[in-house]
Amino acid sequence: MVSKQKGENERLKVEDTQDTSKDPPVTAEELQSALRNFITLDAEQRKPPVSKPKPYLPESKANGRRNVLVTSALPYVNNVPHLGNIVGCVLSADVFARFCRLRNYNTLYICGTDEYGTSTETKALKEGLTPQEICDKYHKLHADIYRWFNIAFDHFGRTTTQQQTEVAQDIFWSLHKAGNLLEDAIDQLYCEKCEKFLADRFVEGVCPMCGFDDARGDQCDACGKLINAPDLIKPRCKICSTAPKIKQSRHIFLDLPKIEPELDKWLTEASKSWTNNARVIARSWLKGGLQPRCITRDLKWGTPVPMKGYEDKVFYVWYDAPIGYISITANYTKDWEKWWKNPDEVEHYEFMAKDNVPFHSVIFPACQLGTKQDWTIVNHLMATEYLNYEDAKFSKSRGIGVFGNDAMDTGIPSDIWRFYLTYIRPENQDSAFQWDDLMLKNNSELLGNLGNFVNRALKFCKENFEGKIVEMKLNLDDQKFLVLVTRHIKQYVEALEGAKERDAIVQLLSISRLGNQLMQANKPWKLVKSESREDRARAGTVVSLSVNTACLLSILIEPFIPDIAGTLKKQLNFAPGSAPVLDVHFLCLLKPGHVIGDPAPMIREIKADEIKALKQKYQGDQESREKTKATKYPGK
Repeated sequence: MVSKQKGENERLKVEDTQDTSKDPPVTAEELQSALRNFITLDAEQRKPPVSKPKPYLPESKANGRRNVLVTSALPYVNNVPHLGNIVGCVLSADVFARFCRLRNYNTLYICGTDEYGTSTETKALKEGLTPQEICDKYHKLHADIYRWFNIAFDHFGRTTTQQQTEVAQDIFWSLHKAGNLLEDAIDQLYCEKCEKFLADRFVEGVCPMCGFDDARGDQCDACGKLINAPDLIKPRCKICSTAPKIKQSRHIFLDLPKIEPELDKWLTEASKSWTNNARVIARSWLKGGLQPRCITRDLKWGTPVPMKGYEDKVFYVWYDAPIGYISITANYTKDWEKWWKNPDEVEHYEFMAKDNVPFHSVIFPACQLGTKQDWTIVNHLMATEYLNYEDAKFSKSRGIGVFGNDAMDTGIPSDIWRFYLTYIRPENQDSAFQWDDLMLKNNSELLGNLGNFVNRALKFCKENFEGKIVEMKLNLDDQKFLVLVTRHIKQYVEALEGAKERDAIVQLLSISRLGNQLMQANKPWKLVKSESREDRARAGTVVSLSVNTACLLSILIEPFIPDIAGTLKKQLNFAPGSAPVLDVHFLCLLKPGHVIGDPAPMIREIKADEIKALKQKYQGDQESREKTKATKYPGK
């Protein structure tokens, strides 16, 4: 049994509950509620989240479950994802999706590789492969990296599929039928030597804004300004380096000015639950009035435009790519429309870095609205700022930073990377990955705080109580402990409901810190040696309460560090399927008589010499590092 000490509740007065810490005073109502929830665990509270066979489909709201569709910006297939890509998109979405499953929401997490467009053709030329071979190579590489990072997609697909062609062309015809497309001729750069129009990424030259001599045809890496390729000074073909000529080409445009009133009305309501940067970016696009936007390109590698006269063109990647969420879902289930044409029953959460916001907040919703069909459109657009690398910027194109395959080669477990990247997730402002800080956060927070508390609690239980949870006689300080833990659980849930993942990590680490304080204040290692029966019973209460706190943490850490969570559950002898639906209460999940498993350290210390070696290994750009590796280790 779990009980309060005799007469404790009767003696309780409001003035007795004043807490001397920075936390607000504990109230009598909080004490009574926390104690009642900890002691009373009924069958309904103990029910685990519902497990259903795939494919997951939305349920009726009448069943009382939320239908949550989670997507993360599709990683482009022309390169290896760096840590900024990973935390900004797939990892952030994975943490949220795992949380939703703990909350028993009917959750579907969809992602895949974005494979069409200029960058694929450019990469294929560089590597001497066909575009399809490049896509196959890098899709596998991305999938392997995300698998190592323990990203729990429900389906990880790709955009080079028949479903992509069908859905993209169907949306195109719906836009055409609704009168929301325009045709016009535009000036483009044409390479007479290559006998082709040059897409933006196939042109380089001098930036007209800052004078940088290696600007691309769509954007300058030096000043960050967007560029129209014909405006480049001294333009040159990326393939043959000759100077292209300006020539007209007919294209199809999305009539954004016509759709803008409906888009503006939708945005006003939908963006209320977006991150602030997403709202600001979307509004900045509408502020000056939208212009028609070209949705076709003179390329070979892409989704074919199905209209007569445009047989030699494909859809522009930023019309085509967001449709990939829909087509990938169509590859997952033939009933994809139950997710994507069901706005009254489905909530759509989209995760990305801020540079992807315009296309997901304006272009893609405008395409959906412009079809005049009842699409599920993003309700929650969760955008991060940028993650920098030490004192520089992560850059896929220039190979600067630590990339997914680099993380796999460091010998540092994926959970440590997941924890640290989420801990420094750039939610409100840019943040930076730093090797020394990775070591510090691992050693002080994961090992010194969480790992230390869990290991000492379980080890003490095993060595002094034969691994058994004993009857807990909770005194007033213990009840205050229940209140403080409950507060942090509520703040944890509130944070993750809003996809504030850094805040949620702070809350769970605060719980393990409270657990350490509970052990330190009561010193059960002294009490258990006392000849007093009361002292020994007190030691049992403290340790059993601590082990139950560790059990709570095994649930709360699961979205962030799932491997460590699984290891902890095993050490607790707490079957993974027995965890109840995550609530805002601190429940006694391990009753008196429960026997834990064998405790062992779960987190290792990262040494300074190890970090020094890694900093040296990953300095410079990735291509140079690979060349050095090939020189040192030929044949590998």
